[in-house]
Amino acid sequence: MTIEAVIFDFGGVFTSSPFTGLHQWHLDKGLDPAKGLRIVFGPYDQDTDHPWHRVERGEIALEAAAEQIKALAAESGMDLDLREMFGALGGADGARQDVVEIALDLRRRGYRTALITNNIAEFSDGWRAMIPVEEIFEVVVDSSAIGIRKPDLRIYELTLEQLGVAAEVSVFLDDAAGNIEAARAVGMHAILVGDDHTLAFAELDALLATGP
Repeated sequence: MTIEAVIFDFGGVFTSSPFTGLHQWHLDKGLDPAKGLRIVFGPYDQDTDHPWHRVERGEIALEAAAEQIKALAAESGMDLDLREMFGALGGADGARQDVVEIALDLRRRGYRTALITNNIAEFSDGWRAMIPVEEIFEVVVDSSAIGIRKPDLRIYELTLEQLGVAAEVSVFLDDAAGNIEAARAVGMHAILVGDDHTLAFAELDALLATGP
């Protein structure tokens, strides 16, 4: 079956992975990265009432989430400077221009394009300034705007509905394994983007090259 739509994640696809930056930040501070990331993000491949998940669903403000996460860290014996840590979320080196060009080319070639991002309302102006959002995407689905975050299956279904395409003719790219599994659960093709993002886009090229 011919692919008609290419749907992207933002962080870890158009930028370096936020988790990579935060892992290094913990090491630089002499902190345990696994423990710190667990405290900050909770079980990221799930959708829970953890403060980070709630702020990504737009249920609480970033400041409130930061205070709650700082308290969770203190309970575990860690002193986390949340403001400093947020600066290490990734993307400090800017957008991956090769990915921007690939995405623009896909739209020029007639593929339907969309973005599904787990994001935070307070970060909106920043990430939107990094890439030409309106030129690349027909549909933008931001978790903080709609109150649903990946890996909730509804966010994929909503995106497909807004694009007007079926799951089986769509492919989704994301850097989180749980989000990839969820996309496949709704019937989409899905490609995990690793540290070497070029491998994922080579896989995308191969998929798009397969005809009906």
